[in-house]
Amino acid sequence: MRRSATGWRARILSALSDPTRLEIVEFLGCEERCVCEIVPAFGRAQSTISKHLSILHEAGILERRIDGKRTLYRIKSPRLFDLLREVDAIALDEINELKKAEEALLNFIG
Repeated sequence: MRRSATGWRARILSALSDPTRLEIVEFLGCEERCVCEIVPAFGRAQSTISKHLSILHEAGILERRIDGKRTLYRIKSPRLFDLLREVDAIALDEINELKKAEEALLNFIG
């Protein structure tokens, strides 16, 4: 199936739009981990975590490898962390703007 760049962007960003999936990405970091390690770390049902892992895998964010009875996941491209750092920078800019607006409002009121 052929996808446009916009389609791929949407798929990747959509997969990353869930807080649990972002936490899974952070948990994996640069390591390869078994589902048997991931599930207990989140305290949620295995089916729930497996669904999140599947979404990340289908979006091309994770690689999956079967080793006997173990299913192992890892981040496919370390460039993902560059993207997340940029998102963090944008969020920090927004937080700083909100703080400045709040301070200005408090100075105006008080």
